[in-house]
Amino acid sequence: MTETAKHSLAPWTENGSIRTVCVLTSGGDAPGMNAAIRAVVRAGLQEGYRMLGCRRGFHGLWRGDIVELDGRSVSGRLQQGGTFLMTARSQSFNTPEGVKKAFDMCKVFDIDALVVIGGDGSLRGALDLARLGLPVIGIPSTIDNDIGSSEYSIGYDTAMNTAMGAIDKLRDTASSHERCSCIEVMGREAGYIALNVGLSCGAEVILIPEVKMDFDKDVVRRLLECHNQGKRHYIVIVAEGAGDTVEISRCIEEQTGIESRVTILGHVQRGGSPSIRDRMMASQMGVLAIKSLAAGQYGHVISYQQGRLSALEIEEALQMTKTISREDIETAYRIAL
Repeated sequence: MTETAKHSLAPWTENGSIRTVCVLTSGGDAPGMNAAIRAVVRAGLQEGYRMLGCRRGFHGLWRGDIVELDGRSVSGRLQQGGTFLMTARSQSFNTPEGVKKAFDMCKVFDIDALVVIGGDGSLRGALDLARLGLPVIGIPSTIDNDIGSSEYSIGYDTAMNTAMGAIDKLRDTASSHERCSCIEVMGREAGYIALNVGLSCGAEVILIPEVKMDFDKDVVRRLLECHNQGKRHYIVIVAEGAGDTVEISRCIEEQTGIESRVTILGHVQRGGSPSIRDRMMASQMGVLAIKSLAAGQYGHVISYQQGRLSALEIEEALQMTKTISREDIETAYRIAL
C-alpha cells in the first residue's frame, strides 16, 4: 500500500482528524468478539472519538443498521460469548456495487474510520473499503485460527477448550463400551483445532486437511496397532475439511471390527464464555486498534507474532500464509499409541 493510501482520510473528514469511529463484527461469531468491541469502544471514547456500532456486519453497514455506543453500551459484555452487534454473511456486499453502497453509508453517518472484527473474508471486505478511501483497522477473530498474518485469532482458545471438554466426556463413554469415538471438530481449511485438541485429549488418530489421508495406514493400521497393544477404546479426531466423518466411522467398523460412533461437535464450539486468554487478547487488540487509528496507521490489521502485538498493512497481511508444522504433527503421532 502506498504512503498516500496508508494515511488517507475519508473525503468528508475535516482538518485531517478522525472524529467518529464505527465497529462491526463479521463472518462467523467467535468467543471474545464482545470483549474486542468493548475494548474498541472504551479506548475510542478515551481518545475522544464518537463511537458507533454496526449491527449484522457488512450487511448491516450497507443497510445503515448503525447505533451509537457509549461506555454503558458495552458494560457486562466482557464475559459473554458471541457478539451483541450480531453478524451476518452478505452476498450484496460481495459486489462492487455493495461495497460502494457501504462506503456511501459511512458518509451518511459521518463515519471517519471503521474497525472490522472477523476472519480472512472480513479483512478482505475491510480492504475493499480501504481502497475506496475509508480508514480501516482489522482485528483477527476466528476460531479456526487460520489468518496467515497472525499466530493467534480471537476465539481460538475458547473453541479448543470447549472441544476438549466434550471429547474428554466422550472418551468416558467410549471406554465404558469399548468403542471407537469419531469426533468431528471445526476446521474446513485448517486443522489447528483438530491437532491441538487431539494432542491434548490423547487421540489415537488425528485427521487434518493439511495432511493427505492414507486410510489403511493412518487409520486402520493405527487403530489395530493400538488394539494389539491392549487398548480397548479409541478416539479419532476429524477436522471437518479432512473427510466425511460418518463414512470414516463406517469404514473403521467395517475394516477393524471395532464398534464405532460419530459425534459432530458443530457450532457448540463457537459458543460459551470466552477464556482468559481470549478476553485478554481481545482487549489488547481492541486497544491497539484505536491507538493505530490515533497514530494515523490506517489500512492496517492487528497481528500477534512472536509474543507481541503490532499493526501490519492490510494488503501485506492478506498475502501472508501459515501452516501447521510437521514437527507438531509428528509429536501428536509419536505419543498417541
